[in-house]
Amino acid sequence: MSRVHESAEMFPVHHVPATRPFVWLMEGWDSLIHSWPASLAHGALVAMLGSLILAYEQHPLYIAAAICAFLVIGPVITAGICELSRCRDHGEPCDFSGSLAPLSRNRASLMMFAQVLVFVSLGGFALAALFLYNGTGQIAPAIETTVWGDVARHLTPLQTTTYTATFIVLATGVFLLSVVSVPMIIDRHVDAGTAMRMSLKVALRDFPAMLVWAGLIIALVAFGFGTRLLGMVFVVPLLGHATWFAYRDIVSEA
Repeated sequence: MSRVHESAEMFPVHHVPATRPFVWLMEGWDSLIHSWPASLAHGALVAMLGSLILAYEQHPLYIAAAICAFLVIGPVITAGICELSRCRDHGEPCDFSGSLAPLSRNRASLMMFAQVLVFVSLGGFALAALFLYNGTGQIAPAIETTVWGDVARHLTPLQTTTYTATFIVLATGVFLLSVVSVPMIIDRHVDAGTAMRMSLKVALRDFPAMLVWAGLIIALVAFGFGTRLLGMVFVVPLLGHATWFAYRDIVSEA
């Protein structure tokens, strides 16, 4: 399918109140319940992929890798979940296999979007590693000192601050680029650049609502990690469905 090369300014957008993200979550929950087998399958897939890293969860580099991976995989995997909500909105049947159709129809745009997120994540992590090495002479404690122990005991205050600041900046960048990118790609078949420019536009235009939305995402993702990824089975599809309703509210559908 050919990509649509249009300026982000060509698509009409709507202002939303700061409380609107709570409505997106409620609508997302309703959509999750309506298509729960396929929705939970997407969530279980993310949880299983994340569980591969848990064996080394005590080492800061593996923790960083897990966070980077989620920042990249999370927005992209919502494509299938958004497709479930889109089909329901349009009265079209859709199961798990059908929800994967956007991955092939919009492969080029989604791959480019994922590559940008990978570049942002790896670039930020590399800068943090360079800063730590120049400041402390090491990037992180040795693996053997942390795998079977408490990671907090082996991190200096500078390392803790740097890791925290780095991932706050990374998460902010990923959020700004992905507010409506994936649902816009699967609905309007635009290229990744147009979708990301639209996300930046709506994030800055409705900044109060985006602050609330970002806070809800952080809380839900923290819950997912806090339950050793079991909560991700529900968190991932909930956020995916809610992302579709955020897009539908802010940007006019095709």
